[in-house]
Amino acid sequence: MGALFRAIQLDSLPLGAALFFPEAAYVAMKHGEIANPRSDYVDRLVGFLRLDISAYHAYLTSRGRATFDGINANPSQVTWIAPGECENSIGYWHFPGVRLVFTQHHVVRSFAVASLLSWHDVWYVVHLGPNPRLRNVGAVDAPLQGRGVAGPSGGC
Repeated sequence: MGALFRAIQLDSLPLGAALFFPEAAYVAMKHGEIANPRSDYVDRLVGFLRLDISAYHAYLTSRGRATFDGINANPSQVTWIAPGECENSIGYWHFPGVRLVFTQHHVVRSFAVASLLSWHDVWYVVHLGPNPRLRNVGAVDAPLQGRGVAGPSGGC
């Protein structure tokens, strides 16, 4: 998660994409469930990642220099999403609301990573900002002063 924080600090899609759910895995999960999974991956998921990294970067840098302190996560929030749920043909483990915790000017702050998925025992970001959303804009998920509360449970 430190690498994700660094991608946000640098406003770097290539660094963020290295931590992102793999396209081949997404296409396999969505095969037969949505019309064009490859297009959905590139246009929607990666498109939102690009917008979100920039939105998180703007939020982070508007408050000055930040130091990554770690994460706030609650492993009991991890849930199994069975095949057939959430328009997926393959089941997976879902970890919502992991919070990146950082310090700015001696003040602890945090924001959420909306959704992580496990694929072959590796956790990947699948939604950095909130999902779903009403408009195609970058959005910072639940920015707070303090460590915040990890979660909520459930979701896709």
